[in-house]
Amino acid sequence: MKLNTDFHIHSKYSGGTSKRMELPIIARYAGLKGLDLVGTGDSLHKEWLRHIKHELVKVNDGIYSIGSTNFLVTTEVEDAKRVHHLILFPSISSAEDLRERFKGHSSNIDKDGRPHLNLNGESIVDYVRDVDAMIGPAHAFTPWTAIYKEYDSLSGCYGDNLKHIKFLELGLSADTCMADRIPELKDLTYMSNSDCHSPLPNRLGREFNRIVVEELNFNEIKRSIIEHKFKLNVGLNPKEGKYHITACSRCYLKFKLKDAIGLKWRCPECKGRIKKGVNDRINELACRDEPKHPGHRPPYIHILPLAEVISLATGIRTLSSKTIQNRWHNLVEAMKSEINVLIDSDIEEIKKIDPEVGRIIEKFRTNRIRYITGGGGKYGQPTLKNAEDRYWGYGQSSLGDF
Repeated sequence: MKLNTDFHIHSKYSGGTSKRMELPIIARYAGLKGLDLVGTGDSLHKEWLRHIKHELVKVNDGIYSIGSTNFLVTTEVEDAKRVHHLILFPSISSAEDLRERFKGHSSNIDKDGRPHLNLNGESIVDYVRDVDAMIGPAHAFTPWTAIYKEYDSLSGCYGDNLKHIKFLELGLSADTCMADRIPELKDLTYMSNSDCHSPLPNRLGREFNRIVVEELNFNEIKRSIIEHKFKLNVGLNPKEGKYHITACSRCYLKFKLKDAIGLKWRCPECKGRIKKGVNDRINELACRDEPKHPGHRPPYIHILPLAEVISLATGIRTLSSKTIQNRWHNLVEAMKSEINVLIDSDIEEIKKIDPEVGRIIEKFRTNRIRYITGGGGKYGQPTLKNAEDRYWGYGQSSLGDF
């Protein structure tokens, strides 16, 4: 059985999230997106746990549902060094058990869906294993709260418990080709999850995994991770990520790494803080110039959310506009889901319904989309025009603020 999965999302109880992040709404949009299995997110938060127990129906060991959308109980936690970790649970009761164990180590477990713990990564693994859950690094390369922000190796965080780490989440600003330049990651399964704060299909499932299981239950999900049963990683081109290039976190001016170091990480234009980009961080960690993919590594497919594709076709930037929404619904209704439109349906069939959108999907399937690269906390932008990134001291972009 093949499943499209997004293991990392957030509830309305995490900071900066939409109030619409409730399970019935998430389930509805997951169906339109084409996701078969979605993480609940935030399952250590008291109110979200109550919502999970009220809304979800158990359908198998570790699997719960609303209608045709299945959920796995998940959460993200922040450790004492502000490193984020993704946890997958075998049941709701397992999450409840871990919540009780963590309560004495967190001052905000009921204030934020992504709680801060006064524990290091190695200790957190011990607690997670006590409740038969799985844990791995979340968005492993981002400059604020990632494992490689704080450490130069996984063992620096997890110590002797590194042997229990079976997966790593790439995050929006990295992909397989970037990560596989780092030899210590060769035995891990890569996850490409959305980490979304909104249920809309341009956020939910913007990155997802296609996995193979014999049955739909937690043990099979666990086996798919340990035995490398992932068939696809699918996500944004890393250039769209908010932290791909080294850039100012206030005005988003981009910098070459040597210039950022010379400026002592302060922007000369606005005096904002310059944040090291994922691309530069991976260059520091990498032992090779080209990736060396282990035999178990599946392909990574770059996509654009369908609403962004339609925006490119129309020139309309407001994704909620009636024009974009109508064309989105026409395509999804014809092809059964957004994922089918983006990666599975025949291009000529898409062109019969919407020729402009079909041509753009053909472009990104063949890596012919250009980008204004993201950095400093600002998403990158796909474009059909000739594009240049604007770097400090290197001239202006021909597209200005596009």
